[in-house]
Amino acid sequence: MLPRHQDPIVAIATANGRGAVGILRVSGADLTALIDGLFARALLPRHATYLPFTDAAGEPIDQGLAIYFPAPNSYTGEDVLELQAHGGPVVLQLLLTNCLRVAGEPGRTPDSARLPRLRLAQPGEFTERAFLNDKIDLAQAEAVSDLIEASTEAAARSAGRSLHGDFSEQILVLRDGLVDLRILVEATLDFPEEDIDFLDQANARGRLQQLAQQLRVVADRARQGALLREGMTVVLAGQPNAGKSSLLNALAGAELAIVTPIAGTTRDAVTGTVQIEGVPVHVIDTAGLRDADDEVERVGVARSWQQIERADAVVFLHDLTRWADPVYVQADARIEGRLPATLVRTGRVLHVYNKRDLSSDERVPVGGLSLSARTGDGLGELRTALLRLAGWQAHAEGVFIARARHLHALQEAADHVQRAQALLSDHRGAQDLLAEELRSAHDALSQILGVYSSDELLGEIFSRFCIGK
Repeated sequence: MLPRHQDPIVAIATANGRGAVGILRVSGADLTALIDGLFARALLPRHATYLPFTDAAGEPIDQGLAIYFPAPNSYTGEDVLELQAHGGPVVLQLLLTNCLRVAGEPGRTPDSARLPRLRLAQPGEFTERAFLNDKIDLAQAEAVSDLIEASTEAAARSAGRSLHGDFSEQILVLRDGLVDLRILVEATLDFPEEDIDFLDQANARGRLQQLAQQLRVVADRARQGALLREGMTVVLAGQPNAGKSSLLNALAGAELAIVTPIAGTTRDAVTGTVQIEGVPVHVIDTAGLRDADDEVERVGVARSWQQIERADAVVFLHDLTRWADPVYVQADARIEGRLPATLVRTGRVLHVYNKRDLSSDERVPVGGLSLSARTGDGLGELRTALLRLAGWQAHAEGVFIARARHLHALQEAADHVQRAQALLSDHRGAQDLLAEELRSAHDALSQILGVYSSDELLGEIFSRFCIGK
């Protein structure tokens, strides 16, 4: 534990602005002296005490509730003091200043004179201390931030599952299975002269196969959770007046983009986020793709291609009313030829044919779908197609909120398990190599829970939290 983790810390725990209630939170190894300095009385543990909050001169700042949570039965595992006052920024700042003042002065009792100087908490430091004091593991700590930042109900519920420990429990089950297999393999290394084949008798091959299957299921649920957390970025691309802005407005249910019959109206990217079955989809309307004479429009077209390069998927919008025009079709073909090869190769370009309400030709090329952005006809099929492109699959048992590092660790563990399966299938395979693959898989899963985590990783994770959490 770093030296800074020994300091008592304080922060305003509620969001900036005015509200009915504001909360100030303090955490430290022993807060009895601070409590005595603030109130000249003891507080009954885990009971809300209504009392006045006063300043250095004894003048009232506010009246509110003080709650004392002695260690280890607190959020951080340390002593925690929460002051609940009226939610005005000036009131909370006065309370914060008073706590810092009291902690910096010799107290009324000998114990309070030894109180370390209170300091302002860094972002995420309360939750970091909860992790360091074994109140939660690292995956649960990250879920705290994900729950706060959840943009959809499905994301919030998934973060709640991870915070409750569902994700961690699945990882622990996998780790325990790997430990059992490691014990069997180590037995063959320690007693090579024995005639007993420990691995065959214990059905190590079947147990490893079962572990590999469990790992795939957990990884799939985690991938869905990562999708709920991050969402998917979809760029609407196509020639001018194909209906991209109208489609964005139709998907968002609001007039986000200006729609006119004039070609080239959209000059810069317009973004709207829509929810499809709880999955956040970030839809970007871009300038129509064509060779433009106007300098401003040329810049807009260049930015459109930049957005396309960064997209998770592209909706290539075609105008059915101009589909019989060879010049228009050839221009679409030139645009398609410039689309990123990775998107085309992985099937993440969706061809959508708009204005079917105005077209007498209902034929749509294979693999595409038609709709009317103006009437909304066909939007349901588009939403379903977007979820398919995102790889979304609903799970009856729910999904875990997950991050890129979780997915990387799960993939790393799966790779090691796969190599272990190959070694186990080869009776000539070296048992020491098998043991090493199982150990590496075990270590990869341990990283998810924070068992082996560097200070740099912890700093990166908790620095993204809000102050007071």
